[in-house]
Amino acid sequence: MVNPDFTVAVRAYNAEQRLPNILDKLRSQIDTEKICWDIVIVDNNSTDNTAKIIQEYQSSQPESCPIKYYFEPRQGASYARQRAMQEARGSLVGFLDDDNLPSPDWVANAHAFGVSHPKAGAYSGVVHGIYEVEPPQNFRRIASCLAIIEWSSKDAFCFNSQDPLKTGLLPPGAGLVIRKKAWEENAIKNLKLRGPVQDSLNVKGEDLEALWYIRKAGWEIWFNPEMRIYHQIPKHRLEKEYLTRLLRGVGLSRHFTRMLRHQPWQRPLVIPLYMANDLRKAINHKLKYGKELDTDIVAASEMEMYWGSVESHLRALGKFLKVEKTE
Repeated sequence: MVNPDFTVAVRAYNAEQRLPNILDKLRSQIDTEKICWDIVIVDNNSTDNTAKIIQEYQSSQPESCPIKYYFEPRQGASYARQRAMQEARGSLVGFLDDDNLPSPDWVANAHAFGVSHPKAGAYSGVVHGIYEVEPPQNFRRIASCLAIIEWSSKDAFCFNSQDPLKTGLLPPGAGLVIRKKAWEENAIKNLKLRGPVQDSLNVKGEDLEALWYIRKAGWEIWFNPEMRIYHQIPKHRLEKEYLTRLLRGVGLSRHFTRMLRHQPWQRPLVIPLYMANDLRKAINHKLKYGKELDTDIVAASEMEMYWGSVESHLRALGKFLKVEKTE
């Protein structure tokens, strides 16, 4: 059997209500007549009828784009992604979560970009939000933490550029396409960050971890505005309890993802600098918003992110000093 040019990888967790929508969108893709592609669905330890829904679609799926099902018992977005990369046969693998709806030309545009940019190890595009309820005031300030990316750039750009506004950025996992060669050459098999696990949000940053390994190996990371998906955001993800936990999880992952940029010998030197900067941000944030932190959901969430980041570096510094003391 000829390997496909492009594989769509869908991570599904208790997705019986969401999967029909995304699979219908994938069946309706346009301009794919000359593309050999397939769909891989990784069931990340679901306990509902996710598997049954997939079986129903498999039985009626066109032969030109088969659906393949795999069960991954290890809970976590990182494990699901690793399993998808293991099973995918396409040279380009485009990731969608079960709450991501691709535009009708998403597959065609994602495939075309990968073909025209052979040095791109990974690339992503615009992610619009579909909100069950109106987001809180000033939500745009933290929208990227929910993988909402609505950058105004009309042209594709490379994150590896020398532009200081872009060098520190990396795209989220929603709608991310990874070149399988870039993944395999860097042996990304033991990622430390698992991603969200059920209701836990304390292990964010799994997308950044994988992308930093790819980038450090010399591959380019790109943003392509021609690729568009729509991220469905239910009501509970816009409430204070969820958003404060989410951004605290982002903060707690900061030490690990930041250290990926530095050599081991540099890390003890930069930890205090990161801590001081995060502490400065937290104090300034407190002074700016004061009592509003009790009522302003976005400001309160940002504060949790700053404190989580300080805590992440403090924990790491404590571990380093403990090791030094024992030696």
